[in-house]
This record gives sequence, structure tokens and C-alpha cells, in this order.
Amino acid sequence: MNMKWKLTLRYVLSIAFVAIFVVILNIIALISLTFYTASQNQDKDIARNGAGAYVRKFEQYINVDENNNLILNEDGKKSLDKNGLWIQVLDEDSKEVYNYKKPEDVNTKHTPIELINGYKYSSGFGGSSDILAGEKKFKNESYTYLIGFPMAYITKYIFIMENDKLVEYIKIAINSIIIIDFLIAVIFGYIFSKGLTRPVKKIITGVDDLADGNYDVYYKEKGVYSKVFGKLNSLSDILKSSEIERVKIEKMREDWIANISHDIKTPLSSIKGYAEVLSEDYDFTSEEISEFANIINSKADYIKELVDDLNLTMRLKNSNSIINKEEVNLNSLVKNSVIDIFNDPRYSDRDIEFIDSEKVIKKPLDKTLMKRVINNLIYNALVHNNEDISISVKVFEDEKAHIIIKDNGKGIGEDELKYIFERYYRGTNTGEAHKGSGLGMAIAKEIIVAHGGDIQIRSELSKGTEIEITL
Repeated sequence: MNMKWKLTLRYVLSIAFVAIFVVILNIIALISLTFYTASQNQDKDIARNGAGAYVRKFEQYINVDENNNLILNEDGKKSLDKNGLWIQVLDEDSKEVYNYKKPEDVNTKHTPIELINGYKYSSGFGGSSDILAGEKKFKNESYTYLIGFPMAYITKYIFIMENDKLVEYIKIAINSIIIIDFLIAVIFGYIFSKGLTRPVKKIITGVDDLADGNYDVYYKEKGVYSKVFGKLNSLSDILKSSEIERVKIEKMREDWIANISHDIKTPLSSIKGYAEVLSEDYDFTSEEISEFANIINSKADYIKELVDDLNLTMRLKNSNSIINKEEVNLNSLVKNSVIDIFNDPRYSDRDIEFIDSEKVIKKPLDKTLMKRVINNLIYNALVHNNEDISISVKVFEDEKAHIIIKDNGKGIGEDELKYIFERYYRGTNTGEAHKGSGLGMAIAKEIIVAHGGDIQIRSELSKGTEIEITL
């Protein structure tokens, strides 16, 4: 059974049992009220007291005159007139001794069976009246009075059955009432629960859509589940953005693999070509052979660099155990990196300023990897900008140690800046002469993070770039 039906069934059963409980309470309350009312029936008029109590109390209006004849006093007549009733008084032989507004079709003498039938059954005396009987005693004589009620007042039902049958019928009646009430409660509970479970079904559908990758969904944030719908909409937006980013990264990865494959194929082609030339039986001079060998060696170094970058980034990603820390003077480390770059004939005339810290800064670092980071960041500033670029490298310490590499070059656009530390990313301003693995910045960040530090980049087009390392 799926979750939607489980929720619906839960609501239906809950409402059904509550409804049955309420019905049982109502039955108990009704029975209790009936008994309470019956016990309070003395001294109340017919409207609140009931016909039976009214008849029993009516004897107070029957008196005798000075000739010992039965009469009805004025209060009794007014009461009968007010309620549209009539009365007939019978002696011990069931003969009429007095009546007031008795219908013409009512006999003046009654047999015992007539009295029994008239009392038991509706219209037992004929006509449109039902009678109830009372007794009035004077001295040693007993009189029976019959009061006729319009049939709209009372209805008589006669049930004659054995006790065991009565109990059985009561059980059947109670069971039938419970079953009928349960079915009615289930029907109305189902109708009611649909209104409660409809939002839940929408939520489940929304989750299913998100699980299936359908992020273009939106739900109105209203009702009891408004916060849940809000979270669904927010989650949908986040997943949609993440999917867009994932597609971009995947595209970058595919482009990177294609570029790396091309970059490896190109030097391999050169190596293979020169190796084939050298293997042929040509008469090359020693200078030509040396030139070919240098080219092969240069191309091999380039391929080695790409492979080393791939190997290092995978090792950094999977484990920090490759970090071999030792106490290092950070000022000397950065200063030596700058000196190494000045010693490179390609960049010996560039404008690079080193701003040393006023105090010695010592940190536990992997000297080789940290020097690689500094060299890579400075080389990036050199090779991706014009020759008139100015670079400043500053080291200082407050609560933490800081290395800031800043240039006044081309800068990096916002769209590129957010991917700068991603693996496989190669900037759009990387020319043919500046091809690399595309892993340099990602490796730099992973090395810094492995040291427990942080690296941030700030850049603006045409104004330059600033990279800050915090250790």
C-alpha cells in the first residue's frame, strides 16, 4: 500500500472512530436526560411534563358537589380547553357519571375489553382521540376517568415478546446502529479526509518530481502546509541551480579532457616524428641531432608536467598524508620563490616587488608544495598578462600569517572568477603559449586547505587581481 493511501486510511479511521465515540456519548447523554426528565415530572404542565404525568395529576380537579355528584372545577375545565382535551368519568361498573366535551361517538358504558383496547391502542375508542386513564377515590368508592388526547399529542405502540427475544432484538438493534453509524462515519470521514490529505498528496507528488529530476515545479504557499510548500519551492530552486552548475562542470570536464588529450597528442606527435627522423639512416650533423634531442626532451617534460599535475590532484583529493610539514620561515620561502622567477631568463626584467614582514614568521609547512603554490600564482600573473605588468608580493602576520599576490593586469570577469578554483577550468584569456593542465589553481587551493589555511581571490576586469593566502 503506497503512502498516499496509508495517510488517507489513517485519517478515515481516526474520524470514523471519533464519530462512533461521539454517537455513543450522545446516546448515553440522551438516555440520562430522559431519566432525569422523568424524575422531574411532578408539578409541571403538559407541555414540559408529558401526557402521562398530566393525567395522573388531573384528579386534583375532580370534586363532588353538595349532592355528592362528581363535578370538574373551573381550573380543570380551563386546562382541558387550553389543551383541546375531553374527559369521561366512570364508576366501578364502567358507567359514565360525568363528562366534559366528550365526543358523541364515545359510549356511556364500556365493557372491560373496550377499556383495555381503548387504553392500549390508538383510536381504541374510535374517532380521532387517544385516551389515557386515571383514578379518583371518594370515600369508599373508586372512579376511573378517561382523558382523550388529539392523536397529534400522543402515539401508542404495543410490543409483546418474550424476555429472551427482547434481549436478542436489543442486541441486534445496537449492533445494527453501530454498523450503520460506522459506515456513515467512514463515508463522511473519507470525504472530510480528502480535504486534509490533498495537500499531503501534493507534497508527495512534489518530492517524487524532485526525485525524478523535474525541478520546474512551484506550489502556492498556503494552508496548514504552507511552510512545507515553501521548503519544496526552495529545494526545487536549489536543485535546479545545482543541476545547472553540474552541467557546467561536466561540460568543463569534457572540454578539459579534450584539451588535455590534444595537448598530450601534440608533443607526442613531435616526439614520434623526431624519433622516426633520427632512426632513419640520414647523415645528420651533431648540432642537428642535439637540436632534435632537446625538442624531444622538452616535449617529454611537458607531458611529464601534465601527468604530475593529474597525479598530485588525485593524491590531494583522496588523502592529506602526502603533506610533510616542517618548521619553515615563511618570509624566506616566499622571497626565494620571487628570486627563482627573477632567475628565469623569460621574466628577469619584469616588475615584481617583494614586501617582507617586519618580523620572522615561522609556520609548519610542506616546503616543496607551498613553494609550488607561490610559484604557480606568480607565474599565472606573469603569463596571463602583458609584459608591462606590475606585481607585488607581500607577507605579514596579525592573528594569522598572510601572503598577498597582487597585480594590475587584465583582471578576471565575474563569470570566470567563480570557477577559478575548479578542477578542469582553463580561463578564456589563456593563449596558445600558456597552455597547462587546468589544474594549477585547484591544486593551489587543495594544498592551502590541506595546511588548514584558506585562499581567496578578488579581481576586476582591466584593474587587476589580488590573491590572499591565510595560514
